[in-house]
Parts: sequence; structure tokens; C-alpha cells
Amino acid sequence: MQSRGKWISLSGVKFVRNRRLILDEVSWEIHQGEHWTVLGANGSGKTTLLQLIAGYLWPTAGQITVLGRRFGETDLRELRKEIGWIGSFLQASVPPAQKALDFVVSGKYATLGIFAKPDASDYTQAREVAGRLRCAHILDQPYAVLSQGEKQRLLIARGLIHKPRLIILDEPCSGLDLVSREELLFTLETLGRSPKSPTMILVTHHLEEIMPSFTHALLLKAGRVAGAGERDEVLTPELLSHIFGVPIRAENMDGRYWSKVDFRAWHNDPA
Repeated sequence: MQSRGKWISLSGVKFVRNRRLILDEVSWEIHQGEHWTVLGANGSGKTTLLQLIAGYLWPTAGQITVLGRRFGETDLRELRKEIGWIGSFLQASVPPAQKALDFVVSGKYATLGIFAKPDASDYTQAREVAGRLRCAHILDQPYAVLSQGEKQRLLIARGLIHKPRLIILDEPCSGLDLVSREELLFTLETLGRSPKSPTMILVTHHLEEIMPSFTHALLLKAGRVAGAGERDEVLTPELLSHIFGVPIRAENMDGRYWSKVDFRAWHNDPA
């Protein structure tokens, strides 16, 4: 069992872009051994929050400590080598002609290209990780020709190659069909249940994508924290209805949540 040391800490974090307040007084703590999901409507600040944690953005105000390293006192380029990023923000920046194998290897250097000279062991490790994720057969193909499901598996392989202590998953199921989504979620659940699993933070719009291994939830509304804690205490119809602005029913079935917008209550329909 991992210790419960403080892994990530945000205190009074604000972020302003083009004079618009994106995050406002966000305070949040994650302890070792916890896996968190982040929920909120479009524009609530979810991806910005993750980019701050990963050191891709700098806070306008407040303090951030990640993996025991306080921003302003650490080299963020070195910190990013201990963080695996999986999501659309990174995917949109991948050169279309880049070979899938090189893309996976680039995760070891926290870059989107190969700027350092990898050794043979890096490529061996990339093929081993890809094999575990059932995507080794596509490693010699250009990134642009791959399906969305194949790209998502490569993103996970890239995120795991350097054995990170933190994995950030920014809507990893976006664009996947039902079968591909469930396969990916099963992969994440298997990873999350491993005793050696890195801490994971998952951003999603869909409650059913929150697998049982995700123990905690953070809810954002208009850049502010609307709820944070153990998921069964946070993923309530009342709080979910608040952050999405519509009446929502939520039900826990076999460790997974399922939600439905209550259109009758939304439109005051007595029928």
C-alpha cells in the first residue's frame, strides 16, 4: 500500500488569459495512491487546470507543488519527464508524418520530436509497452494514417514509457466508438488497480467513463471548485446538476456511474 503523502497541491490558483479569468481561487490536494476524475461543463477550466499541473502553463496567481516540487523553485522541463500526458491537447500537436514508434519514444524525453538521440533500449522499451497495449503492430506507420482508437493507445504507450509518477488523461475516450472506448477504459482500470500504478487524473464529460479505480472527484463550475473529495460523496445529483446547470439523475451500478438529464424537470413538464 502506498503512503498517503501529499502528491499535488494547488493553493489559491488563478489563471487569466486575454483578460478573461479562466480559473479563480482553485485550491486542491491529491495524495499518493489516489486517482482523481475532473468534471465540469465546457469552458469550466478543466484542461487549463491540467496544463498548469503539467507545467505547460504558469499561474497568474497562487502556488502549485507537483510531485514535491514547487513551481518557481524547480525546472519544469525535468518535472514533465515524470508526468505522462494523454489527451487532445498533445494529439493536435503531433507531426502527421511522425512514425508511431518515434512518437512513443518521444515520451521518454517529454518532447513532440526526437531531439536527443535515443538508444536501442528506448526502442525496445517502446515496443514492449506498445505490446502490452495491443498496438505494437502499428509502430512503423505514420501517425496521420492511424484510427482514433490506435492513436489513443499510442498516447497511453507514450505516457507510460518513462514510468511516470503521474498520468494526466484529458478526455482520452474522445472520438472513440463504443467498443474502442470500453477497451480503453478496461486498460485504464487495469492500470489503476496495479500496486505500481502512477497517480492518475482523468478529465471526462461522461460519468460512465469513470472506472471504479478512480477514487476521488473534483467538480469545476466557471473556473471555481464546486466540490472535491471521495467520489461517492461528490458525484451526487445535486452537485452534478449544479455544475452542468440542468437536472441530472445519477446512479452507481457495479462501481460505474450512469447519468441522465431529467428533461421533464428541466422544462417543468408535469407529465
